[in-house]
Amino acid sequence: MRWLSSSLGKKYVMALTGFFLVFFALAHMLGNLSTFGGEAGLNAYAEHLRAFPPVLWAFRAALAGAVILHLFFGLTLYLQNKAARPIDYACKKNDRTTFSAQSMVWTGLLLLVFIVIHLIQFTFHGLLPSGAIIENTAAGHFNVFAMVSTSLSSGGLNVFYLASVVVLLLHILHGAASFLQSLGATNENTFGAITTGGKITAFVIGLGFVLVPLSVLFGLVK
Repeated sequence: MRWLSSSLGKKYVMALTGFFLVFFALAHMLGNLSTFGGEAGLNAYAEHLRAFPPVLWAFRAALAGAVILHLFFGLTLYLQNKAARPIDYACKKNDRTTFSAQSMVWTGLLLLVFIVIHLIQFTFHGLLPSGAIIENTAAGHFNVFAMVSTSLSSGGLNVFYLASVVVLLLHILHGAASFLQSLGATNENTFGAITTGGKITAFVIGLGFVLVPLSVLFGLVK
């Protein structure tokens, strides 16, 4: 455990959990695209996820653990850095630093708020707009498609989800390349390629996530 008390150890944990969370975001985004298969497509995807409850809950536990560790060590490193330099430089240089890098803590906290609201709405079916449909299909399975499409038909909720995707995009823009740097995968020869790869990953995930709410908003999915 002494290793975890060091900055290097904390960064390794951040990197590993970050990699796992980016992988989950990509997988979740691809799953969301089954919405374009209509009621049959999204509901079949949802039933597939629920087919093996022990596996589903084990994955949820691993995901929750990754979020908690990522948040805890991220805040710890941030506070340690602030304590080491309590007074900002009069003239602060930000060579090779971007807005997404400078706002990692804040975008991370905003994403935590989004995750909690997202779980309350689409896992526990609370805080949904008044027009949301909560019903079962003719086969007796929960109609996920009806819940998602009617919920995102609410302009306010739709904008909230689109704004959350922008926050996620900003977080991954820096994070996807940063965790590889923490794992020692970057050097002068690979820095450019890894940075570009991180940006591509962030934009692919962001684009995939905005397609569904935008399609509902413009009536392409209903």
